[in-house]
Amino acid sequence: MSDDCLRINVWTPGLDDARRPVMLWFHGGGFEAGTGSMPLYDGTNMARRGNVVVVTVNHRLNVFGHCYLGGLLGEQFQQSGNAGYLDLIAAMRWVRENIAGFGGNPDSVMIYGQSGGGRKVSLCYAGSDAAGLFHRGVVQSGSHLKIQTQEQANELSEQLLKVLDIPAKEARRLQTIDVETLTRAQLEVIASAGRRFSPVLDGMTFTTQPWLPEAPSLSSHIPMMLGTTRTELTNQMGGIPGIFDMDEAQAKARLQRFLSAEHIDEGWAIFQGSRPSASPSEVFFTMASARGYYLDQMIMAEQRVRAGGSGNTFVYRLMWRQPVEGGRRVSQHSLDLPFMFDNVATVPDITGPETAETRAMTNCMANSWIAFARTGDPNNADIPSWAPYDLEHRNTLLFDVPPVAVDDPYKAEREFITRFPSQQDGGLALHRRTPAT
Repeated sequence: MSDDCLRINVWTPGLDDARRPVMLWFHGGGFEAGTGSMPLYDGTNMARRGNVVVVTVNHRLNVFGHCYLGGLLGEQFQQSGNAGYLDLIAAMRWVRENIAGFGGNPDSVMIYGQSGGGRKVSLCYAGSDAAGLFHRGVVQSGSHLKIQTQEQANELSEQLLKVLDIPAKEARRLQTIDVETLTRAQLEVIASAGRRFSPVLDGMTFTTQPWLPEAPSLSSHIPMMLGTTRTELTNQMGGIPGIFDMDEAQAKARLQRFLSAEHIDEGWAIFQGSRPSASPSEVFFTMASARGYYLDQMIMAEQRVRAGGSGNTFVYRLMWRQPVEGGRRVSQHSLDLPFMFDNVATVPDITGPETAETRAMTNCMANSWIAFARTGDPNNADIPSWAPYDLEHRNTLLFDVPPVAVDDPYKAEREFITRFPSQQDGGLALHRRTPAT
């Protein structure tokens, strides 16, 4: 690991002039961590399966990519809080200029990402620097609606200087600090501030909030596919002792991190009514994940539809129950990755061993991603007819064995959860705002 981290990895069926669709992957890990070089992101199988070119990138993260110094050092550093995002722009420009030499079509580029990668895709739809560099996008469990204000970002930078004992007027000294020291310092700042180094409303890279109060008009013509898993937070919160063995009272008490107390009984009745045989822990995870992930995804989809434009929006939810740990994780955050990358063999701890079901899931998800990359429409022979999202029918593809396309699935749950504001109004994921105990 070092500052010298800008890398592009390419998988292609041939170095020819076939002009294949390009699938450009932004890795997860928030804006803080991760790498495009994980075995799970290996593009070999997808390149072969779909006759496409797969590209992954590494770029600057956390304090190296999103330390805003414009307030301390002036205009020359005004975009420093978005350096990591601008690295993605540079990668897209590299693809536009060079991918034809790898058998790819620079006029058919799909950007896609999961979790933090989905957040990066979200911002590309809102950033003028990305205009013209991609032609469709997939936001997987990472709808990013709001970014830090300059005031919030400046507070983090000032705290960082205090931790490093650097006077504000000497902030340029940050450029001389080694990676290890800066990493330790930023972790201390994050723990103290309760916020992380991430993209900034700097007035240059971004001049308005990306998705609230409205969708960006500059990308309304670009198709988008977006969705979540059923119980995202069984991943992030699954290590808390006793979390899978709660009774109803314990589950409702823990829900107070996500909903105000006066709404919990009503929500519990609705969500339990949809799954009467589910354990209290499963009901909790479904409600908490809806509040923390599904709501933001639904806001993004609705904003896209209300904005009009020619770009269709396709909404999905991953429903397949993973068999590991007796099925108690249901459908965790990141469960989509092995299927849409056709790399089930790399993560048996998530999917279990390869079976007829995992092969069926791979076929319907990988082939939907390939179809979308090729045409901007995910429909293919392995799924039922999947209609673009609108506010009348709300057609949603439920990825399961078999997959089904349903109008407004779990309607009562949607109507309940969309009464609340996005968790991003508070600036930090709800499950991170209080100690995870």
